[in-house]
Amino acid sequence: MSSALLSYEEAAQTIADHAAALRQMQPAVERVPLAQAAGRVLARPIVADRDQPPFARSTRDGFACRASEASAHRPLAIAGAAKAGDAPGGRLPPDAAWEIMTGAPVPEGADAVMMVEHVETGGGVGPGMVRLPPPRRLVAGENVVARGAQGRSGDELLGSGVRIQAGQIALAASCGYAQLDVFVRPRVAILSTGDEIVPVEAEPGPGQIRNSNGAMLAALVAAAGGEPLLLPQVADTDAALDAAIAQARAADLIVFTGGVSAGKFDLVEPALARAGARFHFTGVRIQPGKPTVLAEIPPAPVSSPVRGQSAAKHCMGLPGNPVSSAVTFLLFAAPLLAALSGSRETVPRFAMAQLAGEVKTKPGLTRFLPAVCSFGAKGELPRVSLVSWQGSGDLTALARSNCYLVVPETATVLETGTSVRILLS
Repeated sequence: MSSALLSYEEAAQTIADHAAALRQMQPAVERVPLAQAAGRVLARPIVADRDQPPFARSTRDGFACRASEASAHRPLAIAGAAKAGDAPGGRLPPDAAWEIMTGAPVPEGADAVMMVEHVETGGGVGPGMVRLPPPRRLVAGENVVARGAQGRSGDELLGSGVRIQAGQIALAASCGYAQLDVFVRPRVAILSTGDEIVPVEAEPGPGQIRNSNGAMLAALVAAAGGEPLLLPQVADTDAALDAAIAQARAADLIVFTGGVSAGKFDLVEPALARAGARFHFTGVRIQPGKPTVLAEIPPAPVSSPVRGQSAAKHCMGLPGNPVSSAVTFLLFAAPLLAALSGSRETVPRFAMAQLAGEVKTKPGLTRFLPAVCSFGAKGELPRVSLVSWQGSGDLTALARSNCYLVVPETATVLETGTSVRILLS
């Protein structure tokens, strides 16, 4: 185990390499109702059960026609009408148009739709007639989605490994999927260490604090697609940590919060070493979160009844201060969790923003500072500004932020208006 601190980029690459290896191990699959699929990861592709769309459909209210006839600017006879839900009509006669509503099937022979606000009807062109006045012209395919344009029957429309959200649910519903095959959510054991920690519902005594990190990490795990296993608080003793690690081995990923720094009662690394851990890094040049640890412990003995023990278990040791725990989870634990869940998505998620005010800093660490980003401005980058905070234990600052400003390791000042990276929370 090397004591040298990695740069953020080196640590991120180490995590990416481990995530790539984890993706080679296919998770188990289960079937869930479509209404319960949001947030899960698709395990088997969505296949079109018929052409998508199943008929040529209009994207506008107007008149279906032949583009060449309409562009000649002569009156066309209105031969019929169709609204959404109607069966496709017969073939469109020559020199004719078909009144049509958005979503309705376009009659055979028509290749375009004149928008209703672009045409003349009634007395100006004769009863039962419609005309596209000059100089406006139509081209074939205008305002029409052709049958099968989005996919043919039997086509794979969406592959596995995609996190299911509203758009994916809509696509599945359109193809008749009342249920979806999804990957089983990975179980993440959360171990909050420290004699000062008491349960959320308890009244803290002198020098004690409630277990906010456990609740926060459980929420982060659930949001990232995992199943949080919030285990009891772990006392600052070797025996308690050894017992906690043995219990946590049932999970797919183990996350510690606290006990990973260099103090007298920071006992997580020695406990992992006693469990036979292989350490990949034990510190990263970042603020907050410098003491972060990545390790693997060997599988439980074969005689153990615990499920899923065929491979080494990844362990993340996160610092105990809440902002540190939140940042390091997003940077390092979330990519491992995404891989374990079968997801192809890239995490952590970064974006670009414009700095609202000057930031002065010291070089030597990549900093992830609590910030607020406004995404409402049009025609320009979102604007980001720092949240006033009192260090990495400031829960109020954490709750008021919606992202983290990324300050490069070499920076001494970021000027107002600079384009900067933000870590999305």
